[in-house]
Amino acid sequence: MAQLMKTSNPALNSQIFQGERAAFGESMTLDGTVNKTGILLVCVVASAAWAWHVFMQTRSAASVLPLMWIGLLGGLIFAMITVFKKTWAPVTAPVYSLLEGLALGSISAVLEVRYPGIAMQSVGLTFGTLLVLLVAYRSGLIPVTQKFRLGIVAATGAIMLLYIAEMVLGFFGIHFASINGNGIIGIGFSVVVVIIAALNLVLDFDFIESGVRAQAPKYMEWYGAFGLMVTLVWLYIEILNLLAKVRSRD
Repeated sequence: MAQLMKTSNPALNSQIFQGERAAFGESMTLDGTVNKTGILLVCVVASAAWAWHVFMQTRSAASVLPLMWIGLLGGLIFAMITVFKKTWAPVTAPVYSLLEGLALGSISAVLEVRYPGIAMQSVGLTFGTLLVLLVAYRSGLIPVTQKFRLGIVAATGAIMLLYIAEMVLGFFGIHFASINGNGIIGIGFSVVVVIIAALNLVLDFDFIESGVRAQAPKYMEWYGAFGLMVTLVWLYIEILNLLAKVRSRD
């Protein structure tokens, strides 16, 4: 069982590269995956900037509410398509990124009006975390052992189950006020979630390198970039949520 749990990112699990070896043509490279990740980031920023512009013209959350839901639901749909049809990743990964950008831009713009500067703080912390963990991973400061993998998988799974339970119970009027509030418990919970989300990046780095070593097909560069983008989107949202809780205490 332990060998089946390489990473808690649903887009980058241990069986993705299994049997995916390039028989003909080019194979997956690290530089290629980095370039594809850059393209997906441009897609996210472009659509996020457009959603931000739409909101700033009206200063009304209602103006971007449809964009937010289109981004969230559409992103989920295209994420699932990409997971099950990874050969489509060169097309579905950019579409996923554009849709997620709509959601992130809408949410960020609304919070920016309430907490000025929060969006840039979140962006800075997200990419700062990415850079620090990449350096730590490449230098060997964070060894990706099996125990490390299992620990992050278990923690991420617990968080996802809690979020699902909260969503379902919310329909019955039951809310987890303590972890969603700006008290010590709520902020502490968000700090833990941010840490777990960040550590998923380390597993993603390791898994992408595994794909390169396995000489996976060229299209897996898009798939690897997509998987990394899933984690970055999650990390950004959690950092944004944490900062909003902290700022609301002022």
